[in-house]
Amino acid sequence: MLNSKKKILIIGAAGGLARILTSILSKENPNYEIIGVDSRPQVEEFKRENVQFLKIKYTRGNFEKLFRDNEFFAVYHLARMSHAYSNKSNLAQRLDLNIMGTSRILELALKFHVKKMIILSTYHVYGALSDNPTFLKEDAPLKASINHPELRDVTEMDQLATNWMWKNQHRIETVVLRPCSIIGPQIRNSMSQYLTTKYVPLGIDYNPMFQFIHEFDMANILARSLDEIPTGIYNVAPDEVVSLRKAKSIIGLPSLKLPLITLTPMALVVKKIWNFPDYLIEYIKFSCVIDNTELKKHLKKDFLRFTTKEALELLKLKL
Repeated sequence: MLNSKKKILIIGAAGGLARILTSILSKENPNYEIIGVDSRPQVEEFKRENVQFLKIKYTRGNFEKLFRDNEFFAVYHLARMSHAYSNKSNLAQRLDLNIMGTSRILELALKFHVKKMIILSTYHVYGALSDNPTFLKEDAPLKASINHPELRDVTEMDQLATNWMWKNQHRIETVVLRPCSIIGPQIRNSMSQYLTTKYVPLGIDYNPMFQFIHEFDMANILARSLDEIPTGIYNVAPDEVVSLRKAKSIIGLPSLKLPLITLTPMALVVKKIWNFPDYLIEYIKFSCVIDNTELKKHLKKDFLRFTTKEALELLKLKL
C-alpha cells in the first residue's frame, strides 16, 4: 500500500459510488488525507477525521487553488455528469463538465505533479449495436455517438482521457475504467432506474445480454486501482452475463411487454411513466457485453464479492 500522509483527491465526492470509495479508502488507510469535492452538497457528513469534504463549483480557479494548496498523490475523477436525468437544457452543462472539466483536471494534474490519475468512464462509449461482437475489448471503436449525439460528451471525454494518458504515460500513471452497468441502493444511473421502475418497456422481440456489477465491488476496484492496476484502459465487468428478461424477473416488478419498434412513437406516453434517456432504447434492444481479460491480469479471479444475482437482489433495497 501507499505510505502514510498521502493526499487523495476525489472529484464528484457527493455521488453514491464516491461515498463508498471514500469509506473504503479512509477505513483501510487511516493515515491518508482524503479530500472530496463536489458542486452538490453531501447527503450525509463523513465522521472520519481523515476525510474532508468541500462544496465547490467546478471552475478552473477553484481547481487550481485546490491543486496548488495540496500536494495530491492521486486524483479520482468520478464527476462525469450522468444522463439519468438527461434533457436538452443541460446538454451544455454536461459538455462543459464532462469535456472541459476533464481537460482542466488533467492539465492541473500534470502541472502539479500528481503521481496517479484514476478516471471513471463507462461501457456506453462502445454503443449498443446490432453488429457488436460477443465480447468487446478495450481497443474496440467507440461508436456510441453514431446514432445518439447525446452520448457525444461521454465518448469525447473517454477519448480525451485515453489520448492524454498515452501521451503522458512516462510522466503520470493513469487508469481509465470502463465499467458495465453499476447497480446498487446508492446508485442513481439510468439502468438502475430502468430495473427498479414499474411498467417500463421490455421487448418481446429483443432480449439482450447484460453485465452488472454491484456498487461495492466497483468502489473496491477503484480503491485497488491505486496500487494494483498500472497505466491503461480497463473494461470492468464480471464473467457472468444475464439476459434482460432474467434481470427484470429477479427484480420482480411488472413490465410493459411490447415490440420495441413501437417505443419511439410511444415515447411521449412512456416518458410519463419513465423519464428515460433516448439512447437507452438501443441498450434494451442490442447487447453491449465487454471483455474483462485485461483487468483480470492484475486482480485475482475472485475480485468480485457479489454475484450478478446477488447484485440484482440487493438492488431491491431501493424499492
